[in-house]
Amino acid sequence: MRLTQGAFSFLPDLTDEQIGKQVQYCIDNGWAVNIEFTDDPHPRNTYWELWGQPMFDVRDAAGVMFELNECRKAYKGRHYIRVSAFDSTHTWESLRLSFITDRPEEEPGFALERQEVDGRSIRYTTRAYAANRPEGARY
Repeated sequence: MRLTQGAFSFLPDLTDEQIGKQVQYCIDNGWAVNIEFTDDPHPRNTYWELWGQPMFDVRDAAGVMFELNECRKAYKGRHYIRVSAFDSTHTWESLRLSFITDRPEEEPGFALERQEVDGRSIRYTTRAYAANRPEGARY
């Protein structure tokens, strides 16, 4: 199963050149760029671990790409890594762009769990297969 979260998730993985161009676009628009990673990619898990500090004053994508490569060295093949860009403009003050740059070699996917509740109502929820293993041993 291929996880589809953020921009570009339905496309083939971006090359480093394409990632660099997207990062430069974010910088040119004045957005703060950060790198995040996780081993629990559940769609409701919006709080991924932050790699380093948000890069508010970076003027060139090379600095972000350096940090991305350092994060890859630490977690390659075991975690999801994404780049996010935050716009601090008054009245916007929100995430403008987020996309996955790296994925584990194996993406186990999600189970759809059904629960019958009062009356004839049915509730559905998803559970990541990766969550069956303890944190740090999921991939």
